[in-house]
Amino acid sequence: MLTAIDPTTGTIVREVPAATPAEITAIIDRAQSAYVSWKDTPLAERAQVLQRVAAHLREHTEELAPLMTQEMGKPISEARGEVGKAAWAAEHYAQHAEDYLATEHIAADATASYVQYLPLGPVLGILPWNAPFWIAFRFCAPALMAGNTCVMKHDPHVPGCAAAIEDAFTAVGAPPGLFQAVQAATPDVEQMIRDPRIRAVSFTGSDRAGSAVASIAASEIKPAVLELGGSDPCVVLADADLEQAAKISALSRVTNAGQSCIAAKRVIVERSVHDEFVQLLTEQLGGLVMGDPREESTQVGPIARQELRENLHRQVQTSVEAGATCVLGGQMPEGDGYFYPVTLLTGVTPGMPACTEETFGPVAVVIAADDAEDALAIANDTPYGLGASIWTTTARGVEMAGRIEAGQVSVNGIVKTDPRLPSGGIKRSGYGRELGPHGIREFVNAQQVWVGPATT
Repeated sequence: MLTAIDPTTGTIVREVPAATPAEITAIIDRAQSAYVSWKDTPLAERAQVLQRVAAHLREHTEELAPLMTQEMGKPISEARGEVGKAAWAAEHYAQHAEDYLATEHIAADATASYVQYLPLGPVLGILPWNAPFWIAFRFCAPALMAGNTCVMKHDPHVPGCAAAIEDAFTAVGAPPGLFQAVQAATPDVEQMIRDPRIRAVSFTGSDRAGSAVASIAASEIKPAVLELGGSDPCVVLADADLEQAAKISALSRVTNAGQSCIAAKRVIVERSVHDEFVQLLTEQLGGLVMGDPREESTQVGPIARQELRENLHRQVQTSVEAGATCVLGGQMPEGDGYFYPVTLLTGVTPGMPACTEETFGPVAVVIAADDAEDALAIANDTPYGLGASIWTTTARGVEMAGRIEAGQVSVNGIVKTDPRLPSGGIKRSGYGRELGPHGIREFVNAQQVWVGPATT
């Protein structure tokens, strides 16, 4: 049984029977059947389906957004924005897939030689709870426009969101089997990956789970894209706009109650401006409103699950015991739900859990650096490499970006995902890219064609 618990109250809101092995096989059967015709469907017709789905999402935002609020605690204003962003992903690929997949002609010893991008078949997406709609469309929009079909194994804690995403395709008359949500228990993922009709895998989640998924996919010789954890550095140098850096780093840290892979998890500040910046950051964080995510005024909702909150509190407590200073928050609140206060730790050093582990919650960590080179060394001193941000002059930030070990770097701005730009990590943050022209080419056959001299 898949169980959704409202993190605002701690009560069960939905229970869905887990799919049996036979039901999983039947879903993949339908995905394969749909692929036979979808792969030959013209791009313009594929785009029409994606545009209809996007329109459905936008028209039903007020029904879809509350599902996220209910099942994983996303503040309602953020949830509405996520539905819109998911629709944007569908619209973007509907509009640009033809250009992204255009045949490339390459000169060689042939009458003609070129590379064409062909679909692979059914693709499996194994997705997390923290952005249920956005990550689903980040996965499926490019895969579908490339001519593949999609089987989505969503996180078992958001079954209502998973069903609603599939329902959007059904509601607009998409071909049966084109996009399906399989409500499966986590141990049954291996069956899906090993099914010979699944031709590729997309996984977003922890590095530990990603390692298991990658191992199974590799044993079946199937391509995979992995977007895993992050310990994203936010480097603030003495010549930065400190007020703007504090404002944006606070926003990055607490969006989705800090439950984001690309949140600013380690704010590394040049020592000469450390105290001034900490004061500005304290003001920004201290003014945030934590509360019921159904309320329009709420900026920080609950942590998604009890065990996640307990682990976050352990990271804070252990870091304080090791010498960090808790400037804000840090106390486990009483009452219903899985709330955790916005917390600010300073005096954090390497080796503390708040520095070495991924903190998935509204906990801002400030680390002092002697100078820019020291800040860069601290930023790269992590097994992860997903996103990073640098606050300094534009020219200096552009130069430093190339020395940051991350798949994505923002100079004087928030790290975010955008359908137009590729996103992904290095090191233990994964491999492969999603979004932009790079994302749609992950799950295709880049087929080289060589045409000899014409014959009669």
